[in-house]
Amino acid sequence: MALHFNSCPTELEEDQVLDYLHYLKSKSRTPSSSYFKHTVYGLRLAYKLSGVPSKQIFLPKLKLPKKLPVVLSQSEVKRLIKAAPLLKHQLIIGLLYGCGLRRFELINLQIRDVDVDRQMLYIREGKGRKDRYVPLGCLLVRGLQKYLQVEKPYLWLFNGRGPDGNLQQYSPTGVQWAIREAAKKAGIQKRVTSHVLRHTYATHLLEMGLDIMTLKDLLGHVDIKTTLVYLHVAQLDKERAFSPLDRLYHKSRS
Repeated sequence: MALHFNSCPTELEEDQVLDYLHYLKSKSRTPSSSYFKHTVYGLRLAYKLSGVPSKQIFLPKLKLPKKLPVVLSQSEVKRLIKAAPLLKHQLIIGLLYGCGLRRFELINLQIRDVDVDRQMLYIREGKGRKDRYVPLGCLLVRGLQKYLQVEKPYLWLFNGRGPDGNLQQYSPTGVQWAIREAAKKAGIQKRVTSHVLRHTYATHLLEMGLDIMTLKDLLGHVDIKTTLVYLHVAQLDKERAFSPLDRLYHKSRS
């Protein structure tokens, strides 16, 4: 900004700053939204430190890219779980995929949240501080029963070791490390994260016939619009997409 105007940014008028931001926005290679944020927030801090009266500098309205979520295939999910060397890590991946949990929801799980008899999992204070129940299913229940018997976790369903060696809540980085190592061992080229497993859960449920409103409740979404994105990813039987090449050459062979 200083080079563009050949002037110290704190000496510029409000309309000059706004013109500059809109000039950047109109360029063929538009900077990222974080670039604009740093520019505006940096200017506000500069005004404050320099004792310059506050100016009304706002972010220009940016059109964010609409990216579809990365989703694993059913085969990739099986390979991922199988590649995890420890039962704890298999259950971490299994719960993220099998229950569609967010990472913070997983590490906040307590032993009392596992209802073996009803085969349900209680999610306390998910996003928006909303509680919800999600079904566990037979496979996860059997795995959790074995895990609880062998590992005997304390308070939290998954424990880690703190700097002092004492048991504590499992860390978010520990969760991501377990997923990353399993993906590497399974030979999965996609970047697999806890949220990719949640996306995969939602997509697979739709493909298996679950209705969108039930899925919304299972995911803990407030707005149905957030859930509708999975309709663009799921391959639904009623209008499953296909390549015209397959039909073209199949017809010619017959």
